[in-house]
Amino acid sequence: MEQQHMTAVRCPGTLHRRALVRSSLVGLWSLGLADLLQAESRAAGLPVGTASGARPAGARPTGKSILVLWLWGGPSHMETFDLKPDAPSEYRGEFNPVNTNVPGIRISEHLPLLARMADKFALLRSVHHDSPGHVNSTHTMMTGYKGEEVETAPYRPKYPDFYSVATRMTGDWSRGVPPYLSLPRTRYNGGAHLGGGLDPLIITQDPNQANFKVPDVVVEQEFRNRLARRANLLERFDTTRRMLDHSPEIGTLDSFQQRAISILTSGATRQAFDLSQEDPKLRDRYGRHEVGQRLLLGRRLIEAGSRIVTVDFPCVPGQKAFSWDDHASVWNIFEQRKIRLPVLDQVCSAVIQDLYERGLQNDVLFLVMGEMSHTPKLSNHQGQPGREHWGRSMSVFLSGGGMKMGQVVGETNRLGDEPAERPLTPNDLLATWYRYLGVPLETHFADMTGRPMPILPHGEPIHELLS
Repeated sequence: MEQQHMTAVRCPGTLHRRALVRSSLVGLWSLGLADLLQAESRAAGLPVGTASGARPAGARPTGKSILVLWLWGGPSHMETFDLKPDAPSEYRGEFNPVNTNVPGIRISEHLPLLARMADKFALLRSVHHDSPGHVNSTHTMMTGYKGEEVETAPYRPKYPDFYSVATRMTGDWSRGVPPYLSLPRTRYNGGAHLGGGLDPLIITQDPNQANFKVPDVVVEQEFRNRLARRANLLERFDTTRRMLDHSPEIGTLDSFQQRAISILTSGATRQAFDLSQEDPKLRDRYGRHEVGQRLLLGRRLIEAGSRIVTVDFPCVPGQKAFSWDDHASVWNIFEQRKIRLPVLDQVCSAVIQDLYERGLQNDVLFLVMGEMSHTPKLSNHQGQPGREHWGRSMSVFLSGGGMKMGQVVGETNRLGDEPAERPLTPNDLLATWYRYLGVPLETHFADMTGRPMPILPHGEPIHELLS
C-alpha cells in the first residue's frame, strides 16, 4: 500500500519544547472555580437557578471511570504492540517481539513487565482511519466525525468529543471532586455545541515535586477558616444585594459560589491530591517521574469520585524527542524509543497491578493510545530512520473495565499497513466506551442551528470485549 508522507509544513508533533510549553498554558485555571461551575451548568442546559448535577433523560451512569494515558504524536504499532518480525527489513525495524504469559500474544522486547501480565490487558490491532494530521486524527478518533483535512487554529473540534459527552451525561460534582481532569493537558479537546463548561479541570503542576499542591483546590488548613469567614461575609453582602435585586441569576451565582467553596475546602479533594498518603514503595513502582506520579494521582482522583482523568505522556523529560511523532527528519526512532518504551512499560504495568490489587479492575478502564500510528515502512533522512504519519493501521491498549482481557481483537496484514481481520473504526471504540459508561448510543444533542446531531453517526460496541 502506498504510504503518505509529511508535507513541508512543520508537524506540530515535533515543535520545539518552548513552543509546547506556550501551547499548554491555555487552560481553565484562568477561570475561577465558581465560573467553571456556572459554565458547566450552562453547557448542561440547566435552567437559571439550578446548580445541581442534573443530566439528560435516558442517561444511565454506571458508576464506572476511565483513566487515559495519551501518547501524543502517535505511537507506532511496529515498535510496541504489533511487531512484524517476518516482514522485510525496511518494515520490521530493529526491535523484536517477545512472548507474553498468554500464548499467541507477542509484544515489543522493550515492554518486559507488560509481557508478564498479558492476561490483564487486551490489544485492538485493527483500528484504522484516514486522517493524516495530529489535529484531524484526534478529531476523528475522539468525536466520531472525521476531522477536516485543513487544520486551523484554535484546533477545537467541530463536534463534541468523547470526554465532553461523557461528562455531560455522567459527570457529577456531588462527591466534592471534579468529574473530568487533565494532567497536565488534553490535546485539541472541546465540547463544540455542548459548550466550554465541559472542559477538564487542568492540573499543570508536577506531582513528582516534594512541594506539589494544586492552587485553588487544595486549601491549606490555616486558610480554610478564613475562607469560610469570607464566605459568610459574602453571604451578608449578598443578603443586602438581594433586597435590591430579585433577579434569579443572583441566586444562581450564590449556588455556584457555595459549590466552589465546598470543593475548595473538601476533605475528599484535599486527600486525593495528597500523594504522601501512598506507600513509598508504590510510588517507586509507578516511577518517581512526572508521568508515573500523574497516573498515580489519576487513580487517587478516580477513587475519590472523578469520572475521567487523562494523562498526557508525550516524552521522557531530557530526551531529544518531544513526542511519539518519530519522523526520520527530526530524530532516530529507535534511539528515542529505547528511552521512552521502558517508562511506558513501567507506568502501564504499575497501573494495571494497582487496579487489580485494589479490586478496581471492573470499575476503572485504563486506555493507552494516541491519535494515529506511523508508517509501517521505514523512512530515512540522511541515514536516520523514522516513520511518518499513518492512521490506516494502529493499535489501542486497554485494561480493566470489567471487560474480557488476555486477548487480541483484529489483525493487520504481514506488512502491518492495513487491517486483515476484524477492521475496527474509531467509532467502534467510542461506542464501546459509551456503552461502558452507560451513555445511550442513540443520544442526540442540538447543534448551533438547533438541528439534532447524534453523538455517533455510526459504530458498534466491540462485542469481543463486552461479552
